[in-house]
Amino acid sequence: MLPAHGPAWLRMNANSTIADGSGSDVTPESLTELARIGFSSLDPAEIIATMSEGVGALTPCRVEATYCGAGDDMTLCPPTQRNDPELAEVLERLGWQGSIVPARGGWGRAFRLSHQDIVHGCLVVSAADEPTADHLSMLDLLTRQAGAALACAQLHQRDIRRARQLEATNQDLTDTVQRLEARSRVHEFLESALASGAGEEGILEALHGLTGRAVCLEDRFGNILAWAGPGRPLRHVKVKQSQRDRFLHLLSTQGGPVRSGSRVSVLIQPHTEILGVLALIDADAEIDDDELFALKCGTSVLGLELTHRRTLAEVQLNLRRELFDDLLAGTDAAGAYARAEALGHDLRRPHYVLAIHTARGASTSDIAAVSRAAGHMHLSHLMGQQGRLVVLVVGGRPSLDALHQEISRQLGDVSCAIGMGPRCDVPTDIPQSFVRARRAVHIRLNSAQPEGVADYDELGFYHLVDAAHTVGIAEEYVRRWLGALIDYDAAKSSDLVHTLSYYLECGGNYDESATALHVHRSTLRYRLGRIADLTGFDLRDVDTRFNLHAATRAWRFLTPEP
Repeated sequence: MLPAHGPAWLRMNANSTIADGSGSDVTPESLTELARIGFSSLDPAEIIATMSEGVGALTPCRVEATYCGAGDDMTLCPPTQRNDPELAEVLERLGWQGSIVPARGGWGRAFRLSHQDIVHGCLVVSAADEPTADHLSMLDLLTRQAGAALACAQLHQRDIRRARQLEATNQDLTDTVQRLEARSRVHEFLESALASGAGEEGILEALHGLTGRAVCLEDRFGNILAWAGPGRPLRHVKVKQSQRDRFLHLLSTQGGPVRSGSRVSVLIQPHTEILGVLALIDADAEIDDDELFALKCGTSVLGLELTHRRTLAEVQLNLRRELFDDLLAGTDAAGAYARAEALGHDLRRPHYVLAIHTARGASTSDIAAVSRAAGHMHLSHLMGQQGRLVVLVVGGRPSLDALHQEISRQLGDVSCAIGMGPRCDVPTDIPQSFVRARRAVHIRLNSAQPEGVADYDELGFYHLVDAAHTVGIAEEYVRRWLGALIDYDAAKSSDLVHTLSYYLECGGNYDESATALHVHRSTLRYRLGRIADLTGFDLRDVDTRFNLHAATRAWRFLTPEP
């Protein structure tokens, strides 16, 4: 109960009880009036308004307040009523039912608007005198009907909310299905491009078709591998490698698309190795989720393509190296033909073996330069390395001078010499041709002009040396004429045989010989005097000079090759 000093009209009447109609008969006329009151609306406000009109029509009571809600969560309905927090507090204490004393005096009571023991609202009425039992019965019946109507309205509202939720859920499902179908089409489109064999260009064209944006594929160094769509730069400017490395690190740590200027880039890294960077060129426009999804799918497909291409290249390279090594070592023709055909190389045509010596001794950059030169000249070839020599097995007779010029261009300031062996009609000819190509380049390197080309078939005199070498006669000849100088050079670590060879190659010209040997004229004169003393030969004698010249050439031919 409220304290006695509270507002008078809110003081509860402890002696009052809720009339249940016992002992009083409800008149047929009042029941007829009650039956006319219809709660057909499903709007709580209209139900409350209908009930309020019924109170005035059936009883002498005045409506003080009406509430609508569930449990203790009651609010004024309609909300335009005067809000009285103290009244709401008293009603909540009463459980939204019981007698109250209005502020103006007289009689007052709160009726629950309930259905199946669930309170859906509250009606507060007042009167100058306590209503009769018939009127209280009518109020009780009226509020019960209003409670049932509010329960129905709340069920209807709940159904509406559930229907809306279901509709929203269905729409979400529809959107999800459509998104999944769209993304499935993206997968199918890109996988079709991958399966078509069109390579990176075909995949990028598919991405361009899906997004409507230009697409760029770069390797890890920033070189453009492929481009689809408009705007490809006529001249691509690469950033510094340190800056590129920082960008790759950012892409790797980000784990997703990264915007950089007008590009949105994704790293292509199917495993641990970076294969490239894929970018959408968006000209600062926003890229939506579908386009980002297509970009990520493109990254996956390109990862497969680049990995496959690299694996295939490595396999082909290994197969080419194995075939190359076997051809130089000697292998059966049938097996060589089959393996070469599998690699797309026609081994049945005549071939030539080229031994290429560079000043750097067949470094990685030298091998790459020779490969570029052979590609530039469209030579069908197999390539490998033997010691300090780069070796080409070329289909068809190449132009040695043109090849030397192109290799020199590719090498830059590095000098080179080329030796070519005899023609090979069958694979079993290749090992011997390689031996002779190696001899040819060796002879060229030990000539007065080391840089250039040497065709074994055009060496002339050296063919005699080669034939004599096979039976041991060439060594005896060299020993007969140069033995004293060879022993002296070995004992004193000098170079008299080399000096004599250059002097004779230059036709006995002091100035040319000194220039070729990079020594002073007086030094050359001293060495020649020493040679004459050791051998006892007169270098002015024509026959002696001829035999010494032949011996030095044979010595060059027989000296171990580089």
